[in-house]
Amino acid sequence: MILLPEVVVRGAALLCVTAGIAAGALMFARRHSGRMALSVAMDFWLAAGLLTLSVASTWAAILTAAVIIALRRTLVLALAQGRAPARRRDD
Repeated sequence: MILLPEVVVRGAALLCVTAGIAAGALMFARRHSGRMALSVAMDFWLAAGLLTLSVASTWAAILTAAVIIALRRTLVLALAQGRAPARRRDD
């Protein structure tokens, strides 16, 4: 099994962070929803964290990834609580 060099994985993680910023900005520009934009960006940032975790082999790195996942999940649930119910259109 051939593993990718650490520099390639870290570069891919940086690309995910950049893509998250860009996708979040585009989502905000298109939908004018900060919640949705943040959710999209966090998905990319989670991917970046998991990529970084793949080259780290310490318990501190694993714990950091677990905390990031828990924070992301908590934030998504908190944002979902604040959503207004969708209006029904009578056509």
